[in-house]
Amino acid sequence: MSLRDELNNIDLNNIGNASNPIKYGFLTIIFIALIAAGLYFDTQNQLNDLKTIEQKETELKTEFTLKADQAAKLELYKDQLAEMKASFQAILRQLPEGTDVESLLVDVSQTGLANGLEIKKFKPSKEEKKGFYAELPIALEVTGNFHDLASFISGVAALPRIVTMHNIKLQLQPVEKDKTKNTGKLQMTATAKTYRYLKEDEQ
Repeated sequence: MSLRDELNNIDLNNIGNASNPIKYGFLTIIFIALIAAGLYFDTQNQLNDLKTIEQKETELKTEFTLKADQAAKLELYKDQLAEMKASFQAILRQLPEGTDVESLLVDVSQTGLANGLEIKKFKPSKEEKKGFYAELPIALEVTGNFHDLASFISGVAALPRIVTMHNIKLQLQPVEKDKTKNTGKLQMTATAKTYRYLKEDEQ
């Protein structure tokens, strides 16, 4: 029987009785199929691993670029930090350790008088602690014309110690005897806040 006839009449359930060439042929086909399957699945895994590694490489390159940029600017950041610390220390030096309300009253009064204003009220409230500093609110009431009031606020802001103005309200000042009329001047009420540095035991 020829090989071709034998292939046509092959019994797959009884392949062991086939001739040697057919058995070797089947073994070769199975061997090649196994190798092909192994290569395919292994290659797929390797391709997936390669994709993950390439993605990681992109992330690392981005991170490296960012850190390299930061490293290049490190000296600039150090200079800016030193500058900020110096500015902060300069501001701290403007915060006295004592509230010294009396001298502040003199400074505010002189600023008001220098601008032609009448100071009707200067009333300190209770001091409030805020971290490393304390805040002292002072209720103010002054009268004068608009430009003088503006100059007064500017003068208070220029005082050697830090004083900030809050809740500023303006209204026409009424005549004392006839409340329906006004004097032509403005009455300003505001809260001036001054600050002092707290010692460590106070903080």
